[in-house]
Amino acid sequence: MNVYIKLKSVGKRRPVLESVPYDLPEGISTLRQLIGALVLQEVEKYNSRGLENMLVPFLTAAEISEKSAVGKISFGRIYSDRQADADKAVENALQCFEDGLFRVLINDREIVDLDGTLIIHDNDILTFVRLTFLAGRLW
Repeated sequence: MNVYIKLKSVGKRRPVLESVPYDLPEGISTLRQLIGALVLQEVEKYNSRGLENMLVPFLTAAEISEKSAVGKISFGRIYSDRQADADKAVENALQCFEDGLFRVLINDREIVDLDGTLIIHDNDILTFVRLTFLAGRLW
């Protein structure tokens, strides 16, 4: 199933990143399963990027310009040989959702129940809004 994912972060100058196409596995029926599937895909991408995957050992002028617009110029390399733990990453993402650190919307409709029935169609737009605390103390 093909969907598009948008990431938003409250308070950023560029609050919206373009929609990124994702291929979801079939059978996702809850938000818990959706978050788990997306995190597993991202962990797999992270773990597959290794020290040897650098084909061009320098940045082109276009890449430097593009990265400077985002605010961080880097080669995108991972200098550690440690692999991400998929189970811990999924557990962390679910805890972050429960703690209210991000919200999930499907076609501009907020999903609040991790275990409620979820219906996702091809070409739906999933939006993840990362929330940040204001200055001050939480308690």
